[in-house]
Amino acid sequence: MKNKEIKLPENIPVHVAVIMDGNGRWAKKRGLPRVFGHKKGVDSVRNIIRASAEFGIKYMTLYVFSSENWQRPENEVKQLMKLLEELLIKEEPELNKNNVRVRAIGQIERLPDKVRENLNYMIDKTKDNTGLVLILAISYGGRNEIIDAIKKIGKAKRNLDELTSEEFSKYLYDPTIPDPDLMIRTAGEKRISNYLLWQSAYTEFYFTNVLWPDFGKQELFTAIEDYSKRKRRYGRVLVIE
Repeated sequence: MKNKEIKLPENIPVHVAVIMDGNGRWAKKRGLPRVFGHKKGVDSVRNIIRASAEFGIKYMTLYVFSSENWQRPENEVKQLMKLLEELLIKEEPELNKNNVRVRAIGQIERLPDKVRENLNYMIDKTKDNTGLVLILAISYGGRNEIIDAIKKIGKAKRNLDELTSEEFSKYLYDPTIPDPDLMIRTAGEKRISNYLLWQSAYTEFYFTNVLWPDFGKQELFTAIEDYSKRKRRYGRVLVIE
């Protein structure tokens, strides 16, 4: 089915975070091993990155691999790490072509050496780009990020009586990234799954039954359109003049 004409609303989210769910179910429905779903999901990543840049989104964070994902079957984890290792090199020309800058958050030190090496290569090769900032949440867990921030605060010997939420944010994995305005989760699940727990205090959520490998430009537009109709109060009363 062809995409309908896209006319963007004025209220575009600055930062969109995505929980890319449903790769395994997509493969299972087709009688294929789970890794085929992950590979197909990469096509959706490419499409969404291009669409985000086109729509004028400034930041996009993708939940690539959670801290809990290390508990998956060993063979699947190895396949995922191998796929990630290859993609971090393969996708570099495309990202540079689209002026995308790559960053990463998470316990990166837990990644295999080659994956970490290729990730650093990607970050370095795209560091001067000025378009969409793509944040890869890899070996990431929201609780771990908060605990790691507390450890940094302890080492800095900060006066806890003077600590504010703004100051605390400076100790997160990348404090230069603004909080997400919109979080999208695919595949029908309605939970946050330990993702950006601190940052999503006032994030708007959008849930869709579409499996990640089937999520494309049109689905992203639909999520943005839904977001644009919301009234964000941040705990305050909305005054209508």
